[in-house]
Amino acid sequence: MSGTTLTEAARHIRQSLGDWPQNLAPWHIHVTPPAAPNSGDLIVVAESALPLPQLARWVAHGAAVAVVERKTAASRITLHLGGARYALEGELPDDWLAALAAFLDCGFAPHDALTLAFAWRAGDEEKPSDAWPVDLARFPHIPGHFGAAGLPAIPAQPFASCPARLGLYPVLPTADWVERALDCGVKTVQLRSKQPASPALQHEIERCVQAGRRHDARVFINDHWREAIAAGAYGVHLGQEDIGKADLSAIACAGMRLGLSTHGYYEMLLAWRLRPSYIALGAVFPTTTKAMPTAPQGLARLARYVRLFDGVVPLVAIGGIDSATLPAVLATGAGSAAVVRAVTQADDPAQTIAALQREFQKFQK
Repeated sequence: MSGTTLTEAARHIRQSLGDWPQNLAPWHIHVTPPAAPNSGDLIVVAESALPLPQLARWVAHGAAVAVVERKTAASRITLHLGGARYALEGELPDDWLAALAAFLDCGFAPHDALTLAFAWRAGDEEKPSDAWPVDLARFPHIPGHFGAAGLPAIPAQPFASCPARLGLYPVLPTADWVERALDCGVKTVQLRSKQPASPALQHEIERCVQAGRRHDARVFINDHWREAIAAGAYGVHLGQEDIGKADLSAIACAGMRLGLSTHGYYEMLLAWRLRPSYIALGAVFPTTTKAMPTAPQGLARLARYVRLFDGVVPLVAIGGIDSATLPAVLATGAGSAAVVRAVTQADDPAQTIAALQREFQKFQK
């Protein structure tokens, strides 16, 4: 495909994808390596034509490199980006490069745009209402042996399930806050304590678990999976950076639920391979409660994430959600929304929780 033809095909696909915020940091795709690649360049090259020293030089200068390996049954593309490596395998459409350019123009990071390009099929653009890839069967899988470096082992025993719609989901810093929220009628809550592992933290977790049992509520513990198992918690929530550190088999064997944070399509597919009890999608809006590895996702992306995984796995929207934004979040079809500052910084937390609960009730009718 010539450069002109690729540009025209990408423009045609892009027009079918709807309105998206302007991509302020565009990527430039190169099927012929530029003389001096740098950040913003995405070089596409066949595996057989790439000496490893050259790949290392390109990446060192800030370029992204997509190494394509065509196979009989499926194609594999390994993306090297900023020191990270993303591998995807599946049926690759003929116009995947044009689709990749279109999804990059929508503002998606290269690994997420590449994931979408695998799922794209020619003809979708003729059906504007269905143009966005939302058929999970079309999406690629992440190759490699889980349990190897960088890929957590898939537990032999599945994680316990949780309700499809977890409702209002406050994420709170202390046992005092957890008890207050449960006293207000909340049925799903998470303790996200910044304490290091210690007897004091174990006591905090045990208080939360006991409060959950008194109120017949679901109490998740962030990160501290050993202490959660010891206390008999309902479940554990892990971030992407913690998946490889935790003993997932121990969590599953304890009969606990597992929730996983994700920040885009690639991480969603990686999380889904582990069959967690729920997947958290975010950050939807800007948040100051923790450093985020990605830019805010926004409502347009959230709606498409929900369309892809709705009915497959429970979903939790998270990040910067408050009373003002909750109705729009629920309108995407998300069955749960995690809130932090909306509760902990409220003038009247009990009144705020009641108002947030009423919003959920509107979308249950």
